[in-house]
Amino acid sequence: MASRAPALRADMGRLSVFSAAAWLRRTNGASLRADALAGLTNAAIVLPQGVAFATIAGLPPEFGLYTAMITAIVAALFGSSMVMVSGPTTAISALMFATLEGVAVPGTARYIELALLLTLLVGVFQIAAGLARLGGLVSFVSHSVIVAFTAAAALLIATSQLAGALGLDVAGGGNVLDRLRNVRAAMGDVNPLAAMIAGATFVTVATIQMFAPRLPGFLVALLVGAGIATLSDAAQNGVKMLGSIPSALPSLSVPHVQWSDIAMLAPGAAAVALVGLLEAISIGRTFALRRKEPFAPNQEIIGQGLSNTIGSFWMCYAGSGSFTRSGVNAESGAYSPLSVVFASLFLAGILLAFGAYITSIPQPAMAGLIIYVAWRLIDRKEILHILRTSWPETLILLLTLGAGLLIELDFAIYIGVIASFSVFIYESSHPSLRVSAPVISASGRRKFRNADLHRVPECPQLVSVRLDGPLYFGSVEHVEAQWKALRAKRPSQIHAIFYLKGVGKIDLSGADFLIHAIREIRADGGTFRIVALFPPLLECLRRFHVLDELDKDCLHISKGDAVSAAVRMLDHRLCAGCEKRVFTECAQLPNATAPPPPPQR
Repeated sequence: MASRAPALRADMGRLSVFSAAAWLRRTNGASLRADALAGLTNAAIVLPQGVAFATIAGLPPEFGLYTAMITAIVAALFGSSMVMVSGPTTAISALMFATLEGVAVPGTARYIELALLLTLLVGVFQIAAGLARLGGLVSFVSHSVIVAFTAAAALLIATSQLAGALGLDVAGGGNVLDRLRNVRAAMGDVNPLAAMIAGATFVTVATIQMFAPRLPGFLVALLVGAGIATLSDAAQNGVKMLGSIPSALPSLSVPHVQWSDIAMLAPGAAAVALVGLLEAISIGRTFALRRKEPFAPNQEIIGQGLSNTIGSFWMCYAGSGSFTRSGVNAESGAYSPLSVVFASLFLAGILLAFGAYITSIPQPAMAGLIIYVAWRLIDRKEILHILRTSWPETLILLLTLGAGLLIELDFAIYIGVIASFSVFIYESSHPSLRVSAPVISASGRRKFRNADLHRVPECPQLVSVRLDGPLYFGSVEHVEAQWKALRAKRPSQIHAIFYLKGVGKIDLSGADFLIHAIREIRADGGTFRIVALFPPLLECLRRFHVLDELDKDCLHISKGDAVSAAVRMLDHRLCAGCEKRVFTECAQLPNATAPPPPPQR
């Protein structure tokens, strides 16, 4: 899988009119077989989901299936992810219902008319976001948000399937705890046969994926569940079956556009568009990281926008990436987005040929399969790694996970994004200003170490500081406080070397701080030297007149050059009586009694 990533990365680095061209030319017989098998499995999975999600959205059941076909194909051909499957989702369905129920009766012609218009607006908003290249904002979302969101989604998916796996008839909806409470309250009504079918399906697919991953584990598991149901006459023993599905394909249906309706639906469409993009980008990025494949957020945004725009003309309501179907697709060995195309074609064929007769697959078997997918989505090793290594990332993870489990899944994304930005702003506004001093390594090379941490001897007259982080209006106050504390602790060190290691650029506030520090050091009779390498940083220093303030030859490209120049400017009378001899250059100093030469401007 990783072997084709470099070539794909070159093709997918910019927006494309037809992004499928990047992977279609790499299709071969083996990839076609893998994609076809994954597509067949996904077609079976989406049947009950499409019906359920359409019901949540307040639409007739067939609209969920149409969305799973049309939306999925368009997003696959024009998006960026290699395995993500788009279509109806829980969060989007719920948001659709919340937006429309107050203005029309669910299931009516007016309601369907508004749903299609809302979907069109969602698509237009998303295309505009993609053309504006807003996908880059996802770079500010911490990896911990993705890990936690995935885990929360997996747990929500699993708990939503518990009732079906146990043969219970309980109220749906709510967060993870609500669903668990509902299941617990109805535990006295568990159907043992349903639980056995779900358990057998789960064990079958888990065993095959562990010991024989090349076999079509999902299909075999479904057949095992269906076989048990048939042999035990499950339908007559209270086990629910999938039942018949409308056997019809979507037809062209132009959304009815009225400006008054657009004004009414625009705020809700913006919310649906945002949640859909966050879901799609989070899912696409998650699977791209796992499979070591490239992922272009802006291209995916375009794909999602086109899928909803085109879908609104073919009886589809708003969709986005699906964790469940994407997980099934990846676990089934999908090679490229052709698996999604195959899944849609298979679903269309199933609807035409067997839509009214699919009654032999028990719902507990589907539930067992989906619970397995949810279990595989939780990256337990990465969660432990985050908990053990970084408290800021741990905080982001816990906030996102907690919101997903206790509130709502789409709200968890907002919490995670806000937490990521908060941590980013805090860390960027609190860069470290550390004093460094030289030590000689075993190889004889001079290296600078944190003087306070390693208790390295310092020169009584010269202090070397390193700024690790940005120097801008948000961090100047913190850097200035550290600088004042450093100067108060080392009053005799009137010569300074300022190493701008982690600074890419500075703004006017950062430049003002440097100018003030230069003047402060000069007022004490010392010299101030800057070490900077990055060309954009040097340009900022010039443009903001920091270089004009520096003494002549006090800008250096290496710390070694800065030290050599600074040592020549020390008070040699103090050097003669110094026993530390911190720098190698100190060995060449004469025991002179003459004062050091004055700074040159």
